[in-house]
Amino acid sequence: MTAFRREKYVPRGGPSGGDGGRGGDVWLEADRSLNTLLHLRYNPEHVAENGRHGEGSNRTGRDGADVVVRVPVGTQVFDAETGELLCDLAEHGARFLAARGGRGGYGNAHFASSTNRAPRYHQEGSPGEERELQLELKLLADVGLVGFPNAGKSTLIATISAARPKIADYPFTTLEPHLGVVDLGDFRTFVVADIPGLIEGAHEGAGLGDRFLRHIERTRLLLHLVDISSFSGRDPVRDYEVINRELAEYSGDLANKPQIVVATKVDALDEPERLERLRTRVLADGRDFHAISAVAGSGVAELVRVVGRKLDEIRALDELREAAEVRPGGA
Repeated sequence: MTAFRREKYVPRGGPSGGDGGRGGDVWLEADRSLNTLLHLRYNPEHVAENGRHGEGSNRTGRDGADVVVRVPVGTQVFDAETGELLCDLAEHGARFLAARGGRGGYGNAHFASSTNRAPRYHQEGSPGEERELQLELKLLADVGLVGFPNAGKSTLIATISAARPKIADYPFTTLEPHLGVVDLGDFRTFVVADIPGLIEGAHEGAGLGDRFLRHIERTRLLLHLVDISSFSGRDPVRDYEVINRELAEYSGDLANKPQIVVATKVDALDEPERLERLRTRVLADGRDFHAISAVAGSGVAELVRVVGRKLDEIRALDELREAAEVRPGGA
């Protein structure tokens, strides 16, 4: 603001233009009450309020209000131009400064000096930051379900939790990830993520491909479901090997996660040797093996208990590892 003090009995009031307020910031904040980024698809642009201009009598303008954009926990923020990962909002309440507001300009009173007692100019404020960001959501779950289409993943998650995914007898019934909370009793729970079925070449984008594999990258444990039924027309050992190969091609970390292999649909098994061949192959890899029928309920309760114990072991190991890292001299 350029202004001068003009009052009765004050013949030389001098410059009195106040400074402008700074512009508001745009923040991203993780909120556990949100599950998707759909609300940003239809409202992709967010602008914070401008700072108000200064006024006479050396009054500084009000700062612009910040804008807080809520996103689900597990959202990753990338620079849309460079692809650089800027932030990973993995905890409720975590914040990221997406765009900083501009600085307010100086009023003419700021430039008054002994040699320039009546400056007739002011400084304009600087523009705020403008950024284009790409947001990706990775679900936060303890257990991830993987396997070919129609391996029984949706049926299992519907059996052990309150999740109600679509279930049908054709491939790719599941088109988006689903989360289910499993109750272990004594106020203990774990979260299961069901992603669309994988097929050979998934890491290169075949089928629904790698669009959803990122959702199980943060899980602690994988449940690898293999359809063992006689009418499936598939080789269970080959299915097991193909899925593990796709996981390894997509991410070495994903392939090295603890994995429990689950033979499903044993109620429709007429050839016991199919089950034994898969069991022998899985045990040779040093992995746990279980056979269940989610429809009939056989083996499901025992599987849930095993998963609960395995998660407890993994959490204990993670805590020991973290303690070793923070301990002086720890490796």
